[in-house]
Amino acid sequence: MSDKRSIRRKLIMEGVFALLIAITPILFYWYKYIPVDVETYSFLGISFEPNGFNDVSEAFYYYFSKIVPLLALVIWFVTCKEWWYYAILIPIAMYSFQLFAVLTFQSGIVDENEVMYVIAVTMVVVPVVYFIRLKLVDKHVHGIDLEAMDTELQILKEKEELRKEREKLEQRKKTAAKKM
Repeated sequence: MSDKRSIRRKLIMEGVFALLIAITPILFYWYKYIPVDVETYSFLGISFEPNGFNDVSEAFYYYFSKIVPLLALVIWFVTCKEWWYYAILIPIAMYSFQLFAVLTFQSGIVDENEVMYVIAVTMVVVPVVYFIRLKLVDKHVHGIDLEAMDTELQILKEKEELRKEREKLEQRKKTAAKKM
Protein backbone atom coordinates (compact mmCIF):
# COMPACT_ATOMS: atom_id res chain seq x y z
CA MET A 1 0.00 0.00 0.00
CA SER A 2 2.81 2.42 0.83
CA ASP A 3 4.48 1.50 -2.46
CA LYS A 4 1.50 2.78 -4.40
CA ARG A 5 1.40 5.91 -2.27
CA SER A 6 5.10 6.65 -2.80
CA ILE A 7 4.80 6.00 -6.54
CA ARG A 8 1.78 8.30 -6.73
CA ARG A 9 3.62 11.03 -4.77
CA LYS A 10 6.66 10.67 -7.04
CA LEU A 11 4.52 10.93 -10.16
CA ILE A 12 2.76 14.01 -8.81
CA MET A 13 6.09 15.69 -7.98
CA GLU A 14 7.52 14.86 -11.39
CA GLY A 15 4.34 16.18 -13.00
CA VAL A 16 4.62 19.45 -11.09
CA PHE A 17 8.27 19.82 -12.13
CA ALA A 18 7.40 19.06 -15.76
CA LEU A 19 4.54 21.60 -15.67
CA LEU A 20 6.81 24.28 -14.19
CA ILE A 21 9.43 23.63 -16.86
CA ALA A 22 6.77 23.67 -19.59
CA ILE A 23 5.39 27.08 -18.52
CA THR A 24 8.78 28.78 -18.23
CA PRO A 25 8.63 30.25 -21.77
CA ILE A 26 5.22 31.74 -21.00
CA LEU A 27 6.53 33.21 -17.76
CA PHE A 28 9.67 34.53 -19.42
CA TYR A 29 7.70 36.43 -22.07
CA TRP A 30 4.88 37.48 -19.75
CA TYR A 31 5.96 41.12 -20.00
CA LYS A 32 4.94 41.14 -23.68
CA TYR A 33 1.31 40.51 -22.72
CA ILE A 34 1.16 43.53 -20.42
CA PRO A 35 0.15 46.81 -22.04
CA VAL A 36 3.01 49.32 -22.36
CA ASP A 37 2.90 52.57 -20.35
CA VAL A 38 0.48 51.15 -17.78
CA GLU A 39 1.01 52.31 -14.20
CA THR A 40 -0.99 49.49 -12.57
CA TYR A 41 -1.66 45.95 -13.74
CA SER A 42 -4.11 43.59 -12.03
CA PHE A 43 -3.89 39.81 -12.33
CA LEU A 44 -5.98 37.40 -10.25
CA GLY A 45 -6.94 40.23 -7.92
CA ILE A 46 -3.32 41.23 -7.30
CA SER A 47 -2.31 44.72 -8.33
CA PHE A 48 1.22 45.32 -9.62
CA GLU A 49 2.96 48.69 -9.88
CA PRO A 50 6.14 49.77 -11.72
CA ASN A 51 8.24 49.70 -8.50
CA GLY A 52 10.69 52.32 -9.77
CA PHE A 53 10.74 51.18 -13.39
CA ASN A 54 9.23 53.17 -16.27
CA ASP A 55 6.12 50.99 -16.46
CA VAL A 56 4.75 47.64 -15.26
CA SER A 57 5.81 45.88 -18.47
CA GLU A 58 9.44 46.81 -17.88
CA ALA A 59 9.21 45.73 -14.24
CA PHE A 60 7.81 42.34 -15.29
CA TYR A 61 10.62 41.98 -17.82
CA TYR A 62 13.21 42.33 -15.07
CA TYR A 63 11.27 40.21 -12.56
CA PHE A 64 10.76 37.24 -14.84
CA SER A 65 14.24 37.45 -16.41
CA LYS A 66 15.41 36.55 -12.88
CA ILE A 67 12.57 34.30 -11.71
CA VAL A 68 12.56 31.90 -14.69
CA PRO A 69 16.27 30.93 -14.58
CA LEU A 70 16.07 30.79 -10.78
CA LEU A 71 13.09 28.43 -11.01
CA ALA A 72 14.89 26.21 -13.53
CA LEU A 73 18.04 26.11 -11.39
CA VAL A 74 16.09 25.24 -8.24
CA ILE A 75 14.33 22.40 -10.06
CA TRP A 76 17.70 21.20 -11.34
CA PHE A 77 19.19 21.37 -7.83
CA VAL A 78 16.30 19.46 -6.27
CA THR A 79 16.26 16.73 -8.92
CA CYS A 80 20.01 16.36 -9.58
CA LYS A 81 21.60 13.09 -8.50
CA GLU A 82 25.20 13.97 -9.36
CA TRP A 83 27.88 14.50 -6.72
CA TRP A 84 28.55 18.10 -7.84
CA TYR A 85 24.98 19.38 -7.44
CA TYR A 86 26.04 21.79 -4.68
CA ALA A 87 27.81 23.82 -7.37
CA ILE A 88 24.34 24.73 -8.69
CA LEU A 89 23.95 26.82 -5.53
CA ILE A 90 26.30 29.44 -7.00
CA PRO A 91 24.05 30.49 -9.93
CA ILE A 92 21.02 30.08 -7.64
CA ALA A 93 22.60 32.57 -5.26
CA MET A 94 23.44 34.91 -8.13
CA TYR A 95 19.89 34.96 -9.48
CA SER A 96 18.47 35.24 -5.95
CA PHE A 97 20.54 38.32 -5.19
CA GLN A 98 19.67 39.81 -8.58
CA LEU A 99 15.96 39.12 -7.99
CA PHE A 100 16.17 40.76 -4.58
CA ALA A 101 17.87 43.80 -6.14
CA VAL A 102 15.17 44.04 -8.82
CA LEU A 103 12.33 43.67 -6.31
CA THR A 104 13.82 46.42 -4.14
CA PHE A 105 14.70 48.59 -7.13
CA GLN A 106 15.53 52.04 -5.83
CA SER A 107 18.97 53.06 -7.00
CA GLY A 108 18.35 52.70 -10.72
CA ILE A 109 21.18 50.15 -11.02
CA VAL A 110 20.37 46.53 -11.81
CA ASP A 111 22.83 43.61 -11.82
CA GLU A 112 25.80 45.57 -10.55
CA ASN A 113 26.69 44.90 -6.90
CA GLU A 114 25.41 41.35 -6.48
CA VAL A 115 28.77 39.87 -7.44
CA MET A 116 30.15 40.63 -3.96
CA TYR A 117 27.41 38.52 -2.36
CA VAL A 118 27.90 35.72 -4.87
CA ILE A 119 31.63 35.67 -4.14
CA ALA A 120 30.83 35.07 -0.47
CA VAL A 121 28.54 32.17 -1.36
CA THR A 122 31.14 30.82 -3.78
CA MET A 123 33.80 30.88 -1.07
CA VAL A 124 31.66 28.47 0.94
CA VAL A 125 30.29 26.25 -1.84
CA VAL A 126 33.50 25.64 -3.83
CA PRO A 127 35.50 24.11 -0.93
CA VAL A 128 32.55 21.87 -0.05
CA VAL A 129 32.22 20.67 -3.65
CA TYR A 130 35.98 20.17 -3.92
CA PHE A 131 36.06 18.19 -0.66
CA ILE A 132 33.24 15.92 -1.90
CA ARG A 133 34.99 15.49 -5.24
CA LEU A 134 38.29 14.65 -3.53
CA LYS A 135 36.64 12.00 -1.37
CA LEU A 136 34.87 10.46 -4.37
CA VAL A 137 37.97 10.49 -6.58
CA ASP A 138 40.05 8.92 -3.82
CA LYS A 139 37.50 6.19 -3.28
CA HIS A 140 36.29 5.38 -6.79
CA VAL A 141 39.15 6.39 -9.10
CA HIS A 142 42.21 5.64 -6.99
CA GLY A 143 40.53 2.87 -5.00
CA ILE A 144 41.45 4.47 -1.70
CA ASP A 145 38.98 3.55 1.03
CA LEU A 146 39.74 5.65 4.08
CA GLU A 147 37.84 3.37 6.46
CA ALA A 148 39.75 0.34 5.18
CA MET A 149 42.99 2.26 5.60
CA ASP A 150 42.08 3.15 9.20
CA THR A 151 41.28 -0.48 9.92
CA GLU A 152 44.55 -1.60 8.35
CA LEU A 153 46.51 0.95 10.39
CA GLN A 154 44.82 -0.23 13.56
CA ILE A 155 45.76 -3.84 12.73
CA LEU A 156 49.37 -2.79 12.10
CA LYS A 157 49.48 -0.98 15.45
CA GLU A 158 48.14 -4.06 17.21
CA LYS A 159 50.74 -6.27 15.45
CA GLU A 160 53.50 -3.88 16.51
CA GLU A 161 52.30 -4.00 20.11
CA LEU A 162 52.22 -7.82 19.99
CA ARG A 163 55.74 -7.89 18.52
CA LYS A 164 57.00 -5.68 21.36
CA GLU A 165 55.27 -7.93 23.91
CA ARG A 166 56.88 -11.01 22.32
CA GLU A 167 60.31 -9.35 22.49
CA LYS A 168 59.76 -8.57 26.17
CA LEU A 169 58.74 -12.18 26.84
CA GLU A 170 61.80 -13.49 24.97
CA GLN A 171 64.02 -11.10 26.94
CA ARG A 172 62.49 -12.37 30.20
CA LYS A 173 62.94 -15.96 29.00
CA LYS A 174 66.63 -15.35 28.26
CA THR A 175 67.10 -13.65 31.63
CA ALA A 176 65.34 -16.54 33.39
CA ALA A 177 67.48 -19.08 31.47
CA LYS A 178 70.70 -17.32 32.55
CA LYS A 179 69.64 -17.41 36.19
CA MET A 180 69.11 -21.16 36.10
